[in-house]
Amino acid sequence: MIRVDISKCTGCKKCEAVCAFFRTGKINNRLSRMKVLNIYETGIDGPVVCIQCKERFCDCCPEKAISIGALNQMIVSPTMCTACGVCVKACPIGAMEIFNDIAYVCDLCGGRPRCIEACTEGAIQYETETGVQPSLADFRKKTKKMNPSEKRYSYLKYLGSTLRKRWRREHA
Repeated sequence: MIRVDISKCTGCKKCEAVCAFFRTGKINNRLSRMKVLNIYETGIDGPVVCIQCKERFCDCCPEKAISIGALNQMIVSPTMCTACGVCVKACPIGAMEIFNDIAYVCDLCGGRPRCIEACTEGAIQYETETGVQPSLADFRKKTKKMNPSEKRYSYLKYLGSTLRKRWRREHA
């Protein structure tokens, strides 16, 4: 699973560009399966990407177009996906989005995530062993009525406030 350390992220968006290029041959942030945001009021930068949460909220596709792969990643079948948006609405952090009539989500690039290689700051790590999967149940309650952009913003802001609290404790 991919882990993000926003304390190391500079907001350069290399990960986003490499993701889009690897998947489509084009550099276009709309084609990326991760989105890098900057929360200007707090100075926090960071990517939002599928964290393979414990609940697997997105695995609710009425067409059964989403499955869990061998690496514990979410896989969307382009032939079965009807772009209904049920999975996009279900993801509490906005890690899924519909573009060109298909739901996009990180599938770990077959076990060699290109975003990891592109991140020169070490802000993105890939853990091959599936330990404790994070829960997003509480976070889902807060973002249920938001669109994917609002969910990503809310999630990154949450991570930033958690980072700030930890920093204050350590430097008090």
